[in-house]
Amino acid sequence: MVQDSIRILQAQGYKATKPRKLVLELLEEIEKPLSPYDIRGVLHARGKYLNHVTIYRILDLLCSLNLAHKVLSSGKFVKCSLDAIEGCHRFMVCQHCGAIREFADKELCQEENNLALSFGFHSEHHLSEFSGLCSRCYKR
Repeated sequence: MVQDSIRILQAQGYKATKPRKLVLELLEEIEKPLSPYDIRGVLHARGKYLNHVTIYRILDLLCSLNLAHKVLSSGKFVKCSLDAIEGCHRFMVCQHCGAIREFADKELCQEENNLALSFGFHSEHHLSEFSGLCSRCYKR
């Protein structure tokens, strides 16, 4: 819910501005990855105007608070569907139909941290996603 995201924004000391609400509402409504230019286009078609720099800044903030995520393979953004579930949030992206499934795995996150440490690297953030076919497309 957008209201949950707004509460998180406010709890972190950010204002629930109209532009932030517009982007959150759109990410929740569309339910597919959107680029900042996609967001700008949809808003423009609805008579709302935000420039792409503002949209990029909003998306950056939402990602920093885990309210949205950037899909690596497309560079587009989706609203986080897992709320406060612990672990690094990951995606499985179907290369045929574009379906996206978000999941989190605390143990996988810890294994990745341990692997990084074994190389003397101290990770602050993990980025990865699976690319392939969803079960529906695989059966075809």
